[in-house]
Amino acid sequence: MPRWLIRLNAHIPIRYAAWVGAVLGLLYGLWLWVSEGGHHGWVLALGCSALAGLGLNDMRQAPRSLLRNYPVIGHLRYLLEFIRPEIRQYFIESDNEAAPFSRQQRSLVYQRAKGEPDKRPFGTQKDVGATGYEWLSHSIAPSDVASHDFRVTIGAGGSSCTQPYSASVFNISAMSFGALSANAVLALNTGARKGGFAHDTGEGSISRYHREPGGDLIWEIGSGYFGCRNDAGHFDADKFVANAREPQVKMIELKLSQGAKPGHGGVLPGPKVTPEIAATRGVPAGVDCVSPASHSAFSNPTEMLQFIERLRQLSGGKPVGFKFCVGHAWEWFAMAKAMRETGLWPDFIVVDGAEGGTGAAPLEFTDHVGAPLQEGLLLVHNTLVGLGERHRVKLGCAGKVISAFDIARMMALGADWCNSGRGFMFALGCIQAQSCHTGHCPTGVTSQEPLRARALVVPDKAERVYRFHHNTLHALKELVQAAGLHHPNDISADHIVRRVSGFEVRRLSNLLPYLQPGELLAAERGEVPWSQPAFEQYWLRAQADSFSLRD
Repeated sequence: MPRWLIRLNAHIPIRYAAWVGAVLGLLYGLWLWVSEGGHHGWVLALGCSALAGLGLNDMRQAPRSLLRNYPVIGHLRYLLEFIRPEIRQYFIESDNEAAPFSRQQRSLVYQRAKGEPDKRPFGTQKDVGATGYEWLSHSIAPSDVASHDFRVTIGAGGSSCTQPYSASVFNISAMSFGALSANAVLALNTGARKGGFAHDTGEGSISRYHREPGGDLIWEIGSGYFGCRNDAGHFDADKFVANAREPQVKMIELKLSQGAKPGHGGVLPGPKVTPEIAATRGVPAGVDCVSPASHSAFSNPTEMLQFIERLRQLSGGKPVGFKFCVGHAWEWFAMAKAMRETGLWPDFIVVDGAEGGTGAAPLEFTDHVGAPLQEGLLLVHNTLVGLGERHRVKLGCAGKVISAFDIARMMALGADWCNSGRGFMFALGCIQAQSCHTGHCPTGVTSQEPLRARALVVPDKAERVYRFHHNTLHALKELVQAAGLHHPNDISADHIVRRVSGFEVRRLSNLLPYLQPGELLAAERGEVPWSQPAFEQYWLRAQADSFSLRD
C-alpha cells in the first residue's frame, strides 16, 4: 500500500478504521483493475465495496449504537454473541456467572426494552436446591389487577408538604449529566415523560437536557450544591428557589452518600468542566469542580432536619427527603431521634445499597464500604416501625434492581418504591463495557465525546426506556396477581421464601429480624426486652444533636 495511504489511515480514529480500510481497499482495487487489468482488482473492489456499503449503513442506522460508533468491525461483537452460547456452554461460563450483571440479566433488559419476547424455554437455570435460593409464595386463588401502573403517594405523611407527588413504584435512579452523555439524559427523560415515571437528576443539577423533554424530575442536591451554590460552594437559597419551583421538579432529594462510594466525595478535574457542564452546575468552566465528602449546610442531625424543612418551604411545599447508604447504625439512630424530638420528618428516605453503581470509585469503596441494600433497608424500615412512625415516611431504594422479582423482594423488605440506574442504562444500549470512567464508552451512554455520543439516537432509545419500564411493571403485575394481591406494597416478608440449608426453608418474616410497631419505644421504656442487641447498644447512646455516640 502507498505510504500516503498508511499516513492517512494513522489519523483516522480506530473505531472507523475498518470502514476506512474498506473504502481505501475499494479505491485501491479499482486502481489495480484500471491500471493493470486482470480479475484481482475487481474482486478486491467488489469485496471492499460490500464492506464499505455495510459500514455506511451502520453509521446511518439508529437501533444499534455500537455499530454507529464502530461500523463494520462492530459486527464481530454480534457474531461472537451469536456463537457465544455454544462456546460458553462448553468452555467458559453459564448465563448466571458474569458480574456485576449476568448475561441473563442484561438480556432480560434488552428484550423488554426492544419489545421482544422475554420468555424462557426449558426451565430455570437456577439451582433451586442451593442455599440462598428465594422464591415468591403464590396463591391458589390469583387476583385480577386492572392496571400495571402502580403508584405511591409521597408527601402525605403529615409534614408541611403541600404538593404530594404520585410516583411510580419504579423510577430512574440518580445519574448526572456529565456522568451520562447529553443524548442519554435526553432519552431517559423522554422515556420517563411517556411512561409517567420519575427521573432523578443526580447531584450534577438540572441540565437543559433534563428540561427539554419535560419528564418528571427528582432534583438531587449533593454536598457541592450544584445548581444552588454561591461562589464559595455553599448553599444559595435564591438559586435553589429558581430551580425547585419549576413545575417539572416534583421532589427534592438531599444526598448524604451513595452506595458505591459512601463518605468519599469527588473532584471533576478542570479540563473536564466544559462550559456546558459548568453552566449546569453553576461553577466556573475549566476549574476543578469539588464535591466535598460532607455537607456545609448542617453539622448534626437536628440541623439536617431543619435544613430539610427549609428546603420544603423554599420549594413551595414539595416533598423533600434524603438519600444515604447506611454506615454507622448510631448515626441513623441519631437522625431518627432528631425526627422524633423536633417533629420534623422527611417525606421520604432513599436507601442506597453498597452494590449500587457509579461512574468511578476506588475499588476498596465499591467492594468493602457501606451496607448492602438488604441490611440497610431493613434497618431503616425497622427503626421507623419500632418508633410507630413508619406511616410518616416513604422509603425508596436502589441497588441492582433489574427485574420484577427484584422489585417485589425490595417491597417485602420494606420499600415503597425502587430506583434503577444500570437497568435503564442497559435499556439505552449499555453493553457493560465498564469503561464509564474513561470517556470511551462504546455505545455513547457515558461519553462526552460528540462523535461517540451521537451514536445514541434519542427517539429510538427513549422508546426503549419507556418499554423497559412498561414491560417490567407488567411482569410485576403478574407476580402481584400470582400472590393473590392487588398492589406491590401488599407484598410482605411472608411472601418471600428462602432456602437456608438442605431441606430447611424459611419465610423472610421468620428469617430476618422484623420489629413490631412501637416495639423500639417499648423496649426503651423497659416494657419489653430488646429483641436486637445492636438496637439497644447504639439506640440508647445515639443523640439527636450529634452524629457521635454519647459516652
